[in-house]
Amino acid sequence: MKNLLIAGGAGFIGSNFVHYMLKHHPDYRLVVYDKLTYAGNLDNLRDIANDPRYIFVQGDICDAARVRQTLREYHIDTIVNFAAETHVDRSLTDPGSFIMTDVYGTHTLLEAAKELGLERYHQVSTDEVYGQVLEGRSVETDPLRTRSPYSASKAGGDLMVLAYHASFGLPVTITRGSNSIGPYQYPEKVVPLFITNAIDDLPLPIYGDGLQMRDYQYVEDHCEGIDIVLHKGVPGEIYNLGTGVETRNIDMAYMILELLGKPKSLIQYITDRPGHDRRYALNIDKIRALGWSSRHTFAQALEKTVRWYVENPWWWRKIKSGELYQEYYRKHYAGREVGRPK
Repeated sequence: MKNLLIAGGAGFIGSNFVHYMLKHHPDYRLVVYDKLTYAGNLDNLRDIANDPRYIFVQGDICDAARVRQTLREYHIDTIVNFAAETHVDRSLTDPGSFIMTDVYGTHTLLEAAKELGLERYHQVSTDEVYGQVLEGRSVETDPLRTRSPYSASKAGGDLMVLAYHASFGLPVTITRGSNSIGPYQYPEKVVPLFITNAIDDLPLPIYGDGLQMRDYQYVEDHCEGIDIVLHKGVPGEIYNLGTGVETRNIDMAYMILELLGKPKSLIQYITDRPGHDRRYALNIDKIRALGWSSRHTFAQALEKTVRWYVENPWWWRKIKSGELYQEYYRKHYAGREVGRPK
């Protein structure tokens, strides 16, 4: 395992993974393959642009010819697939693009990996494929009960990965991560949205009653878990990655306001989104058996994340001031204000 294709490596978790791998595996070469959609950003990789171990190729994972050409040209032996449409809100208005990237794109990568006899294929998935978990914790063998086009498309990709292992013997692994936070996360996602809005004294839009629960993990911890599964995971197996601790969305919002010294009056309740899952919770015993556990508590992860956005306005201000972002924001939040839930 020396030459890795990082599909979606210019995105949030993907770019953090590239930084992590270059730091911890100095003899690896990483080829970032990314379509550079709205969430793919070469600024995420700006500080390693001149590193000879890093190569960037612009391409779509649905483009079979481009994928094969890249694998051959750079003698790729391992694919790590972060490439995906990821935002639940966007999936409610444009499900088709999620199916194309998350299912068909995964199929294209798997076909290429099978044809060229790659050493390993790793799929980066999400805890959302289990659906909402009102009690207990999801284990890797639980049925998939998706409730949004996003989670359904990710589940479809997972099932395709497992099918290629069972049908063709392709050496695959899957990680299902909880909500990551940290540097370079596109500011339509809830934590960077709340942080950057609070910095500018703008409202923090809370869906419904704000009591939805999520397991927030620091992105570097997530990357370390993927690395361990990539090297120690059993082919054909799935591994949950999370902290094992859930936080209510409203409490997360209050913590951001406290860290920034902003008033609670910035909280703005809005109508809930359709099919909004109340709680995700992962059983992480399986990954712990490989020697991994999260290094950051939620409070530590959030403090580091807030600090990064405070110190790096050059990165997020030009995104949020763009017309594409402004149009998205108006479409999803304008006119949805409601009173404080009882």
